[in-house]
Amino acid sequence: MCGIWAVFGIQCDLKECFLASFTKISKRGPDAWRLECDRRVKDATIGFHRLTIVDTLHGMQPMKLHAYPFQVLICNGELYNCKKLAKEENFVYETNNDVECILHLYNKYGIEKCVKNLDGVFAFCIVDVKKQAVYIARDPYGVRPLFKVTGANKVLGISSEAKGLVNLYKELNEANKILEPFSPGTFEEYKLMENGTVKFLNSQRFHKPTDTPVFKPFLSYRDFTKDVYANVRNLLTMAVKKRLMADRRIGCLLSGGLDSSLLAALLVAETNKAKIPYKIQSFSVGMSDSPDLIAAREVAEYIGTEHHEVIFTEEDVEAVLDDVIYYLETPDITTVRASIGMYLVSKYILEQTDTTVLISGEGADELAQGYIYFRDAPDPTSAHNESIRLLKDIYLFDGLRADRTTSANSLELRVPFLDLQFSSYILNLPEEIRQPKDGKIEKFLIRSAFDETSLLPSKILWRHKEAFSDGVASEKKSLFTILAEIVDKRMPEKFDEIKAAEMFPHCTPKTKESFYYRTVFEKHYPSLANTLIPYFWMPKWINVNDPSARFITHYAANVAEMS
Repeated sequence: MCGIWAVFGIQCDLKECFLASFTKISKRGPDAWRLECDRRVKDATIGFHRLTIVDTLHGMQPMKLHAYPFQVLICNGELYNCKKLAKEENFVYETNNDVECILHLYNKYGIEKCVKNLDGVFAFCIVDVKKQAVYIARDPYGVRPLFKVTGANKVLGISSEAKGLVNLYKELNEANKILEPFSPGTFEEYKLMENGTVKFLNSQRFHKPTDTPVFKPFLSYRDFTKDVYANVRNLLTMAVKKRLMADRRIGCLLSGGLDSSLLAALLVAETNKAKIPYKIQSFSVGMSDSPDLIAAREVAEYIGTEHHEVIFTEEDVEAVLDDVIYYLETPDITTVRASIGMYLVSKYILEQTDTTVLISGEGADELAQGYIYFRDAPDPTSAHNESIRLLKDIYLFDGLRADRTTSANSLELRVPFLDLQFSSYILNLPEEIRQPKDGKIEKFLIRSAFDETSLLPSKILWRHKEAFSDGVASEKKSLFTILAEIVDKRMPEKFDEIKAAEMFPHCTPKTKESFYYRTVFEKHYPSLANTLIPYFWMPKWINVNDPSARFITHYAANVAEMS
């Protein structure tokens, strides 16, 4: 995890750029930074904030290789097949940095085949001086963030986070300027003109969720069997194994739910096989008697991690709420709620431990129909289509939450459930076997695949899904209630829905809590909601006014139903 930043088509005062924009993303890379102008390209400024994960000695960017002296690369990513590519393609690497393979692929095959052959997560920019061209690309699920500012084919700005472009956006004196997320699974090409301006050439989508990856996978398709459960186990295990690539300590987030518990168990098993010389640290977060803390404690003892419990109070929630909204760059209700605990546990990891890389379970609910509302899907095809929609937009919600809460604390998150080979296999299985079993057991396929492995206790493997605000909160008071009380204290006046609609016609807040989140958001990202949040995350097929699972009838699930 690191931060990339670049501006083309504007003469940039380095001191002004540094203070006003580039430093806004410094938490993504606290180990080193570099900001430079390349005189071979008119009006171009390129910057990089580094978090050292792989190749601690030679991994600094912007990257320029002796083999390709007229190209510059900045990349935020992890490419898990970098060594495989070197062997298969006879690439000779100058560094031990995984992202170097991007330049070799680009020079051998061009940009389209380059991005299709990357197994990992990435957001990158290549400046080709000879062609006077800029290429930008982002991984298929948008696990690594990227934003861009454009204006009338004259200016192009990119940044790992929107906050790194807000000042540029404000200063652009163009009616049709826009600041927006860069689309996942897409690459774009721009031409650098002689007068210093930038011309957009084309944009191309190179991967959809159901696509079978082009790159040669770690697990050969010849190794697949007719046993779907065995394939699921092998693919998820491989997804965890390839994410052990790091020169820093690896740990895991552990809520005690299915997704994080499964990954934690696989992580311990694979690090033991790899003889990694430290004990895996696991981290759970919650209030004093929260269900998640209790379940995570049981899992940690079972799999043998060095377990840490981060216990927070109502005062802690109140202290970090506004900061969380700033770091998130969204006023989405469910995203803000779910980010409180993740931000607090990430803060603890940064301040109290030496773990830098974290394995986490994001993507499982979208991929394997884990949200409770999937019980209401009218048919398998509708459920499949909803799963695809959620995955296409995960970078706006759960993916965003996971990245921003950890990167705000200079940590790198890795998400095995969004592994391209694993996810494409799941999505291409028959639709009916991916639905909740008997209309009440979510993720039955994944639970069943590991049911007889003794990887986890049965009660954890079949534990019902908690609403996040209930899972981390005290049994006496949910996070949902705590946040409402904080908002009431800060906004004692009665919520006026008509006034809210006048102030914010796009994604209009419907509650006082939502209105408060929006007002804090607007302080930092004025008039940017239209492009940064296209809609509020809400469950489908049911009529509710709040995204929390606690308002879904089925939320009264119990352990007996899951067995």
